[in-house]
Amino acid sequence: MNIAVGILRKERILSFLWQHILLLLSLDLMTAGVALCVKSCLGSSVISSLPLVCSLAGEASLAPALTIGDYTIIMNFVLVFCQILVLRRRFEPVQLFQLVIGFFFGWLIDLNMALFASLECDTLYSQIAAQFTGCTVMGVGIAFEVRCGSVAMPGEGISIALSKVTGQPFAKVKICVDTLLVVLAIVACYYFFGAWLWNVIGPGTLFAMVYVGLIVKFVTCRIGWFDSVLAYVPGFRRYIFGLARMLPRRNR
Repeated sequence: MNIAVGILRKERILSFLWQHILLLLSLDLMTAGVALCVKSCLGSSVISSLPLVCSLAGEASLAPALTIGDYTIIMNFVLVFCQILVLRRRFEPVQLFQLVIGFFFGWLIDLNMALFASLECDTLYSQIAAQFTGCTVMGVGIAFEVRCGSVAMPGEGISIALSKVTGQPFAKVKICVDTLLVVLAIVACYYFFGAWLWNVIGPGTLFAMVYVGLIVKFVTCRIGWFDSVLAYVPGFRRYIFGLARMLPRRNR
């Protein structure tokens, strides 16, 4: 019995690790899309608009000199704190894991920004191509991230929390939260630079708000096969089945 319990515990641990390895790969896709949108100079994605303004202000010595990923991590931590304030006793401790996901999300943004550092979009066609590719990759990454079934990203988490408290549909609250983030980014533009930065909040931002959701919806309906990948525990199942065959022999 103890052996069986130990095996099940180890299998759960490996299953958890495998789930979150796949989650990290999904986050990497998302952040690659974020980096491409930033490089397009047509407008960043919603979630990166405010951190991008702050990082540009840092480069101009108008704010702490942190990267876009650093500011994303800070914003994610603030969003989780806001969830605690909104939900109070209804906030589930497991949702603190959003802090870990938010940290890796910011770190991966910086990693992908470094990988795409040499990418230059000098023409309108190259800008459009980068924006379109970035939004597509981001949408695919979001679809897989949601399918992984871990806790929500902080940006979605605050929308879920507000939806619970207000009783409004999640989709409606999500639009309001996204709009607020863009408005805050615009305010930050005027505060730091006294002007609207169209390379940060431009037509690409509006395009991302609409197109990414369509990609998520399209991909989600076509990745049912991913559930079998998610349920697979590398290597350990073979050990379990081999041990299960040996136990009857020992009992004899």
